[in-house]
Amino acid sequence: MSGALIAGFFSGLGLIAAIGAQNAFVLRQGVRREYVGVVVLICAVSDALLVALGVAGAQVIATSLPAFEQIMLWAGVAFLLVYGVLRFRAAWRGGAALIPSESAPVPLVRVVAICLAFTWLNPHVYLDTVALLGALSLQYAPLQWAFGAGAIAASFVFFASLGYGARLLAPMLARPGAWRGLEAVIGAIMWAIAAKLMLRAMLA
Repeated sequence: MSGALIAGFFSGLGLIAAIGAQNAFVLRQGVRREYVGVVVLICAVSDALLVALGVAGAQVIATSLPAFEQIMLWAGVAFLLVYGVLRFRAAWRGGAALIPSESAPVPLVRVVAICLAFTWLNPHVYLDTVALLGALSLQYAPLQWAFGAGAIAASFVFFASLGYGARLLAPMLARPGAWRGLEAVIGAIMWAIAAKLMLRAMLA
């Protein structure tokens, strides 16, 4: 079970740690110390719901369609390889940084609406949590829920660290060089997961 938990944690962490509008928004709220707990909770709970949906959905489909697991394994390999290439390219190009803008305080209702939009209107979140993590969980059956729990834990740890640690992280995250290193690490994690999936697919 510990292996599935750890795999789920790092798989989830590698996917959500990529630079994006949602992460920039969480960082901004953390730096400004505005409704940090609400924002972190919305992001983490949303991820938890989507991961649970992905794991449950993949399990149901795999039961009724035996070939589904093999198809999703190779689809997962292809996605992770491409995703890794994109992360390595971002690291090579550099220039990215999370720099929160200064502006007047925003009402709580608007903050919640923006946070929900960043999470639920982002097509990548469904690909990452529902499709990819759901498919990855199949290789840990019958412990796929341990994998899902690890991915959910990664969301809570990441968003809480980003939101509450923003004051300490902001100077580092504002430097493109720091994000180049992070992008390279994410790319390596994605390729490592892809290699493991490929080996499993070939041996299945």
